[in-house]
Amino acid sequence: MTDSPPGVVDLLGVLAYAELTAFLRMAEDASLLAPTLTDRAALGDVAATEYGHFRLVRDRLDSLGADPEQAMAPFTEALDAWHAQTRPSDWYEALVKAYVGTGIAGDFYREVARHVDASTRELVDQALADDGRSEFAVERVRQALAEDPKLNGRLALWARRLVGEALSQAYRVAAARPELAVLLADPAEGVDLAGIGKMFAQITEEHGKRMAAIGLTPGA
Repeated sequence: MTDSPPGVVDLLGVLAYAELTAFLRMAEDASLLAPTLTDRAALGDVAATEYGHFRLVRDRLDSLGADPEQAMAPFTEALDAWHAQTRPSDWYEALVKAYVGTGIAGDFYREVARHVDASTRELVDQALADDGRSEFAVERVRQALAEDPKLNGRLALWARRLVGEALSQAYRVAAARPELAVLLADPAEGVDLAGIGKMFAQITEEHGKRMAAIGLTPGA
């Protein structure tokens, strides 16, 4: 049994499962959607990195005396639902999901980690390290938009759907796991779902910056 502060095992559990599912989905997208072997290998490399991050978090759970399987279990339904609702239909949607979707998730986990111990925050930062994912996706999507500007509208709508579904599932998780929700609140004020909503609004602002970086302009 772990003696970690309340919420830490929940944080590590949801992060571990997020990294595991990211690996599995990216590997599938690389196999089914990549137009060239070079692209397949590139996304496969990103997927392998995600698996390394999963192992990092899993090993920390082990070191805390927590069962990784049990720690991840409460979050499988929400994360599986997000992936099911945001299954990309082509290569460019897969790239946008790898960049935008994972970025939104990272913002959420970093926000949760603000209120845990320094060692856990450092681990979360390691597990969320970009490791070239942004460069890989941005380069290919920007090139595609330059060759076919009509892609912008469809991919911008896709990115908006990704963030909407991600925030919906994140709110669901926070509301259902009180110890995790505590980490999203100001310790002086206690758990406040309205305050959590404001935090999600800030995450949405960060999404706008990612849209600009990847070259997507809403309404274009």
